[in-house]
Amino acid sequence: MPHQRPRPKQLDSPLLPRLFKYMARFQVWTYRRTGGRLGGTWRMAAGFRKPVPVLLLEHRGRKSGTLYTTPLLYMTDGPDTVVVASQGGLPRHPQWYLNLRSQPDTHIQIRSERTPVHARTADPQDRARLWPLLLDVYADFETYQSWTEREIPVVLLRPRTEG
Repeated sequence: MPHQRPRPKQLDSPLLPRLFKYMARFQVWTYRRTGGRLGGTWRMAAGFRKPVPVLLLEHRGRKSGTLYTTPLLYMTDGPDTVVVASQGGLPRHPQWYLNLRSQPDTHIQIRSERTPVHARTADPQDRARLWPLLLDVYADFETYQSWTEREIPVVLLRPRTEG
């Protein structure tokens, strides 16, 4: 994927990852305690004009075994819930994505409903079909893609039965 434009330098500040980590922890804490009434919608950047729904994704560290929870923007596609491993256009995939590739069976929480899911990266045909729909949900995904040379993965979370 060709690199189209430079990522703003201020976004590469060493303070931002720490700030984002604490903001995400607070959002997860708030989301869980309110059943998603607070923290269940993203209203920043492109989401300011067109709010985007947020889910909580559980993932287990592929090296540490630690259970993490990450808030992510999502859309639905039939039975699947779709998330994007954009990480704001950084050159590396987010840890949650690498963890899901290692252990794809996990849980998501949408509002107060926790659901077991199986994660898989969209194949090229699914990605080509879903990408325009994702841009309609959150237009800034296109900007993030223009900031990185990696193809930003689209992840399908398919409901599964426990066990």
